[in-house]
Amino acid sequence: MHLSPEALARRPALPLKPATPVLSGRLARLRPLDTAADAEALYRISNGQPVTIGGNSVGSYDADERIWRYMAAGPFGGLDEFRVYLEQLQAPGNQSAYCVVLAAGDAPCGVATLMNNVPEHLKIELGNIWYSPAAQRTGVNAEATFLMLERCFRLGYRRVEWKCDALNERSRRAALRMGFQFEGIQQAHMIIKGRNRDTAWFRILDSEWPGIAIRGPA
Repeated sequence: MHLSPEALARRPALPLKPATPVLSGRLARLRPLDTAADAEALYRISNGQPVTIGGNSVGSYDADERIWRYMAAGPFGGLDEFRVYLEQLQAPGNQSAYCVVLAAGDAPCGVATLMNNVPEHLKIELGNIWYSPAAQRTGVNAEATFLMLERCFRLGYRRVEWKCDALNERSRRAALRMGFQFEGIQQAHMIIKGRNRDTAWFRILDSEWPGIAIRGPA
């Protein structure tokens, strides 16, 4: 199937490193991650210590179990190590990171990135997504994901991907709930923290987006 001239023209117009304008919703706002300004607050809400965000409080918790187990990095030994991690999220030339904050009060609650950006093929991935336990199950993740999807398809991407460890049932359920379609398991895809990772692949196509967009964040 040949693509339209309009679709083909979008390829050189899209930057390799995704732009990160502020995205605002009812519950969440996404702003460009600033390691110098955000590291301390993000570390404090993700290292296992008791935390309160927007009136939601969580006591001491296992940071590996609640946040980092299926991520490529973490838990972290201290703030300096965490800063290096945040800087690395910004390093790739085809990736940009957001700090997710509450719309009311500006309290940081997590991180999300636009990554593996391939303008030549009009595809991009949402990944490196994590939230403090005090922000989980509050609707913030769903709205932040919706805002990123909305921007990607408005820019003219044909395909937005979501990948996770096949063992990460919570991430897999979230992907399906937000409208991503499951495409299968890529076995022995990566080695993360010395362990094998089979990767579950999900995607939304531009032809599917209108039906998802009309119902709003799930």
